[in-house]
Amino acid sequence: MTLSLLEGMGRMVAFLGITLFWALVPPFRVGQVIRRMRFIGVKSTLIILLTGAFTGMALGLQLFYTLRRFGAESMLGPVIALSLLRELGPVLSALMVTGRAGSALAAEIGIMRLTEQIDALEAMALNPYRYLIAPNLIAGIVAFPLLASIFNVVGIYGGYVVGVKMLGLGPGVYWGEMQNLVRMKDILDGLYKSLSFGVIVTWVCSYKGFFTGYGAEGVGKATTEAVVLSSVLILAWDYFLTTLMV
Repeated sequence: MTLSLLEGMGRMVAFLGITLFWALVPPFRVGQVIRRMRFIGVKSTLIILLTGAFTGMALGLQLFYTLRRFGAESMLGPVIALSLLRELGPVLSALMVTGRAGSALAAEIGIMRLTEQIDALEAMALNPYRYLIAPNLIAGIVAFPLLASIFNVVGIYGGYVVGVKMLGLGPGVYWGEMQNLVRMKDILDGLYKSLSFGVIVTWVCSYKGFFTGYGAEGVGKATTEAVVLSSVLILAWDYFLTTLMV
């Protein structure tokens, strides 16, 4: 059991190393990267907008009444902004993209493996890592920080709608305290997390699809494992990065 686990971990690390190597070696498949960015990023925008808006509104509602107990309603803006920028924005956006694009990515590559399309690439002396996996990795590195940024902006405005328009907090207080307390480091830390989440999700989902089992059951199992493992790694890696960034 232990040896099997270690073997699987070693194969995953080797898979990531090979993918990173081919992602950095020209010629670069720009067209494929753009198509992957559309698949991972553009098509996930709607769910990011909805999730970000309702997350910010829920935060605004809960935090307003919590802060009012301490007479600190003026801190609503910076608390919402810091919560989204440093933690909730990167993590929730990554989890949403994992559920939508990550699962589809694992299933797509898994079906290509089952229908021997990957074997056909190898038979034609085309490297599947360069043509299939590396574009996904590059697209994830670019798309995840952008989606997290959209999530953060929409979430902050969602908190503004609830805190200012519905609960009566002054708009100057909301934005002024945010401007005073939110630093550039807070924004960058969240973007660094999103970048690493992009690597994790595309790596794990591509790996599970690439080494999927046979039959429909194998694809379903690989897709489920990809989503579950990606989600767990996102949360664990977020905790690790937070301990380093505090």
